[in-house]
Amino acid sequence: MSLKKSKSIGASSPLNGIGKQDGDSRRRRKMAEISQALGASPADVAALRRMAISEGGLLSDEIRCQVWPKLLNMHTDHLPEKPAADLRENHKDYHQVLLDVRRSLRRFPPGMPDDQREGLQEELIDIILHVLDRNPQLHYYQGYHDIVVTFLLVLGERLATVLVEKLSTHHLRDFMDPTMDNTKHILNYLMPIIERVNPEVHDFMQQAEVGTIFALSWLITWFGHVLSDFRHVVRLYDFFLACHPLMPIYFAAVIVLHREEEVLDCECDMASVHHLLSQIPQDLPYETLISRAGDLFVQFPPSELAREAAQQNSQQTAASTFKDFELASAQQKPDSVLRRRRRERVPPQAQAQAMVVARPRAKRLVRLAVMGLTVALGAAALAVVNTALEWAPKLDFQLFP
Repeated sequence: MSLKKSKSIGASSPLNGIGKQDGDSRRRRKMAEISQALGASPADVAALRRMAISEGGLLSDEIRCQVWPKLLNMHTDHLPEKPAADLRENHKDYHQVLLDVRRSLRRFPPGMPDDQREGLQEELIDIILHVLDRNPQLHYYQGYHDIVVTFLLVLGERLATVLVEKLSTHHLRDFMDPTMDNTKHILNYLMPIIERVNPEVHDFMQQAEVGTIFALSWLITWFGHVLSDFRHVVRLYDFFLACHPLMPIYFAAVIVLHREEEVLDCECDMASVHHLLSQIPQDLPYETLISRAGDLFVQFPPSELAREAAQQNSQQTAASTFKDFELASAQQKPDSVLRRRRRERVPPQAQAQAMVVARPRAKRLVRLAVMGLTVALGAAALAVVNTALEWAPKLDFQLFP
């Protein structure tokens, strides 16, 4: 299967930080690897995920048209026909969708002829209403159109429709609940990630009482609403589609951590910090941040952060304390009791000395683990891919059953 250079509305993703000749060579090699993975029977989805995560992502929109459906386990043999004309008249969300789409001019490429843009806006409305009509359990939210328009510009109307429907019932499902409870819960993962990596930034933000609302539009639009360069948007979509559904919140965390100096230099009050963080710089080192987000996901997986996220706004429930009960029970096992008694027999001064010796090494190892980034992701990418593959083949993963 050969892959030609894309001529679609979107843009190719550069391989940053390397010379042109070496970059062209690596690009050709990556395209060959993608072609080989697509040509396998069945397609090598694990390899495609690695390609989507690694530097440069999927390189062009033509490749995305072939790979994005594979990442969502979609068969594209039977694409839907255009929805009936009366769907607009009868759908309860039509007027809100129409307003949002009319305000989405900046999401279309600069210089696009008006008639072409207007035609795409009509298609955007049709896709959104088609998905909502077929899935009445989903509730439209402002920002949803920012995700849909990205798929439309890359894939075209018919292919975008089936992928958006799959995405809406899986990755985006929690944003489309009747209330924002699950969306708020996902946002609650942000501060625990920041605290693990940089307690100083975490404490500063807590003191400023800035909360996490500044990251809401990042999360629910997969950054499509806040990034002006379409190349950066589709690069992130490559990454998010290949990974766990919570990866966007890890990426939000690395943006905050990347701006550590700006945050700490800011006035420590809610308005100042919120204003700073809600304005994303457009010249971010995206490949480095993608790499770091993958590393943080491996080091601090959602299962490790879930309890802290749940405690952000509520007290522990009986279900969440069950693990505490298990831990307390485990501490009563004979070997645990013996180890505790041996520790108790060690003089307090010796214990303090041991802790002083251990802390610098532990701190250094943690820092090396967090900051030991590679542009190609390496082991971190493999771990992220393997995690994604645990749920992706059947796509029945639910964040909040």
